[in-house]
Amino acid sequence: MNSFRCIAISICLLSTLGSGLAQQMGGKPVLSAEPAKPAPPMPAPKASVQAGPLSPEYIIGADDSLKIEVWKEPQLSTTLTVRPDGKISLPLINDIMAAGFTSEQLGENISAQLTKFVTDPVVNVSVLQVNSKNVFMIGNVGHVGSIPIAPGMTILQAIASAGGLTPYANGKHIYILRGDPGKQQKVFFDYNKAVKKGDMQGVTLLPGDTIVVP
Repeated sequence: MNSFRCIAISICLLSTLGSGLAQQMGGKPVLSAEPAKPAPPMPAPKASVQAGPLSPEYIIGADDSLKIEVWKEPQLSTTLTVRPDGKISLPLINDIMAAGFTSEQLGENISAQLTKFVTDPVVNVSVLQVNSKNVFMIGNVGHVGSIPIAPGMTILQAIASAGGLTPYANGKHIYILRGDPGKQQKVFFDYNKAVKKGDMQGVTLLPGDTIVVP
């Protein structure tokens, strides 16, 4: 009899505790936490346009990125950007004019300055990125306006950088306006023919070219 009474008392106590907990929780059941939502996938990076080698006749301008290599002198080698005044600063020789010269000419000028400090210096200058020159896109392309010209950039690469042709573009009669105003010549380019033949290079652009897509 005593054992039945103990069991009954235990049941009453458990029921009372459960009721109290339910009241403290606002009468709502305790739910497990929702699983964390997976993070959305990151968008794939846009492919950059790969440019070909720069012409040896290219004239360096302000904001162009240069790589200066002095053979067997790593402490004198550096990568830098041409300042707005057209000059660059190098170890030992300080400021030297870079704008207005080709890579070969600038290398010779740097070498001549370094002869005061280095025996028979051999200097190589290369243009990593052209920021001082632009080409211009007008007509039926995705984005009309100026495009920074990369070393060796072709007309197909410029069109790709401008978002490609619109559905209304006449790809057979694209042309480049080249030269000084009043003396410009037309360089014609058949986009459809180039794509059909797999010639994905096309005409190499020059700074100041205007590409017209009718």
